[in-house]
Amino acid sequence: MINDANRIVFKFGTNILRNEEGEISLTHMYSFIEDIASLRKKGKEVLVVTSGAVGIGAKKLKVDTSTSNVLKQAAASVGQQILMRIWQDGFEKYGISVAQILVTEDDFSNRKKYLSLRNTLSKLLELGIVPIINQNDAVLPSELVHVCFSDNDKLSAIVASKLDADLLVMVSDIDGLFDKNPKEYPDAKKIDVVEKVTAKIEKLASGASLGGRGGMITKLSAAKVVNLSGLYAMIVNGKKPRIIKRIFEEENVGTLFLPNKILSHKKRWIAYATNIMGEITVNAGAKSAIIDKQKSLLAVGIVDVKGDFKAGEIVSIFDENHEEFARAMVNYSSDECKKIMGAHSHEIENILGYKGDDDVVVKDNLVIL
Repeated sequence: MINDANRIVFKFGTNILRNEEGEISLTHMYSFIEDIASLRKKGKEVLVVTSGAVGIGAKKLKVDTSTSNVLKQAAASVGQQILMRIWQDGFEKYGISVAQILVTEDDFSNRKKYLSLRNTLSKLLELGIVPIINQNDAVLPSELVHVCFSDNDKLSAIVASKLDADLLVMVSDIDGLFDKNPKEYPDAKKIDVVEKVTAKIEKLASGASLGGRGGMITKLSAAKVVNLSGLYAMIVNGKKPRIIKRIFEEENVGTLFLPNKILSHKKRWIAYATNIMGEITVNAGAKSAIIDKQKSLLAVGIVDVKGDFKAGEIVSIFDENHEEFARAMVNYSSDECKKIMGAHSHEIENILGYKGDDDVVVKDNLVIL
């Protein structure tokens, strides 16, 4: 099953790339590179999503980045070149070329940019090159807070989903998902296979690991995105010797998440790969029509509108209990939605002085979460 994976995304967390002193661990990185090179020789396509630039840069500059976003940006700009040089030098020893890809949320939120990025990555893979992908933390302060993706776990899931990868492997410093926190409970047992990331499964996650922005919560979120895209995902411990090789020898390592359903590329983009610009709250009748009857959203079902969005942008759809149940691309701006909410379709032209569409959201541009 895993051996059949042809296009694979590996995500390496900050902690797994550093030693106990916080320095870059060449032993770990070269071990990963050696195993990835072996996969490439077997004809498999590989993309690497790497963390670590901020941590490496902070160590180099001898600064505490927790006090300032500007310091984080400075550290990222210094650390990124060090990190990239190690990846490049390591892969070159095996005759493999790499490409640096630095991305921001806007590269995914803007659909034209997203499609261009997707084409670039596809061409690099076609040429036998390993893309090394990271957030462009040196550019925007919002990169270090939260918009489309707040960490490289989510970024790796988006990359895997958009590039039709077969498998996402999140290489961390923990053996996988446990039935309870192994740091607190010695009798905690690793869960080998997860069929679906349910609310019960999500409750098993704990917070972020020291030194990184991700944690089990973000890894489960990433696994959920990947599984809903019809792909496999794994969480494995990169501190275990030759962990990548052992995955493809089909040893029982880590936690495997099974695929659930397949969304179209457009719906994957709507659901996961773009910034959410606002909120629309609908009544029970509209929610039922969307979920049970797979209908479009009409203005008559809207009870509240928040945010400042334009037609063509993505919003979250909430019910009256303020639970998000869908995301969608809207046909009207926030100002227009506020004017026409609660109105019947035939009344829109009289209210606005023009009419763009009967539906505020057409069903083809709506994803139920």
